[in-house]
Amino acid sequence: MNTPSFTAVVTGAGSGVGRAVTLKLAREGWSVALIGRRAEALAETIALAEDRSDQLRGFVCDLADPNAVAGTGQSILAYLGHVDALVNAAGTNIPRRSLDVLSLDDYHSTINANLHGAYHAVQAFLPGMRERRSGTIVNINSEAGMRASAKAGAAYVISKFGLAGLSQTINTEERVNGVRACSIFPGDIETALLEKRPNPPSAEARKAMMQPEDIAACVWLAISLPGRAVIEELVVRPR
Repeated sequence: MNTPSFTAVVTGAGSGVGRAVTLKLAREGWSVALIGRRAEALAETIALAEDRSDQLRGFVCDLADPNAVAGTGQSILAYLGHVDALVNAAGTNIPRRSLDVLSLDDYHSTINANLHGAYHAVQAFLPGMRERRSGTIVNINSEAGMRASAKAGAAYVISKFGLAGLSQTINTEERVNGVRACSIFPGDIETALLEKRPNPPSAEARKAMMQPEDIAACVWLAISLPGRAVIEELVVRPR
């Protein structure tokens, strides 16, 4: 394909915030490579773009596997030509999340999804940004990445603190190369991830939460800001 004017990679694009970010970028005229674990979920996101669907292509990949991410990264670069923005929106949690019940398998699966996956994606696309001396990386974090909470659970908190450190490191090391990073720290969002809480919130409680589209608007702000500026951290909560 011809290299489009603006291109992005969005992880976790099959649902929730990742889906909302993908659709926002498509509406703004961007071409987007969608990464997710399930082909059918990525196809649903692409279908929702309607007349913009030709700007989107899905790539099934397990972000916890560095070799798989490296291979998928090469396929995406062959498709897009270059990547202007990477949005790490993939993430998960587990119901049995407090320290007294957290299993080793659940701990590692959460760290893999929320932190290692983002790191692998950064390493796949950062070299190209560095070479072009331009690029924005947005990491969808959480309030739990700023202050621990029992509601979030140990593995989730640890992963999100690490994700904050990854964003800060990108800005510290890559600023001179024209690359910037933004950590977005949302409060409660009405997504399917709520079903993984030990006690999922009520329908009434969900009405007061933010929607994925609210976070997509924050991502757009971070990406569309002129290159001379960077939003390093953005905290957004339900009003």
